[in-house]
Formats: sequence, C-alpha cells, structure tokens
Amino acid sequence: MTNDAITEATAKVKKLRRSRDDRMVAGVCGGVAEMVGVDAAILRILLVAATLFGFGAGAVLYLAAWILVPEKD
Repeated sequence: MTNDAITEATAKVKKLRRSRDDRMVAGVCGGVAEMVGVDAAILRILLVAATLFGFGAGAVLYLAAWILVPEKD
C-alpha cells in the first residue's frame, strides 16, 4: 500500500523544464509558465520589471535557471 501512495504522489509532481516550443532566449519563462499554468508573456514582463527595479537580479536569476534547469525532452 505504501508503494501505491508513493507512485501516485510522484506521478502528480510537475517538474520544471525549459520549454523547447515557447522560447525567446532559453525557454526558462516558457517552462515556468507551463508548470504554473500562466501565460509566458506575463512572466516575461515580470522578469523585465525584476531586472529593472531589482538592479539586475532578474537577469541573474534567469541566467542561473538557464544553466541549472534541464531542457524538456
């Protein structure tokens, strides 16, 4: 019974992957949008705002995600 619960729980877990279809640079915003269920354009606008108002923090986070998040199969 324990294995059934673990299998069911892992089947429902969404994994963050960079998008191959919805990309402008590396697909990070497209992948996050797929995982969260929002439009990628909204995330891109938020990322630009975070970069401008956060003294480049948004760009640093994007670069880190580009390096660390694997691409979708």
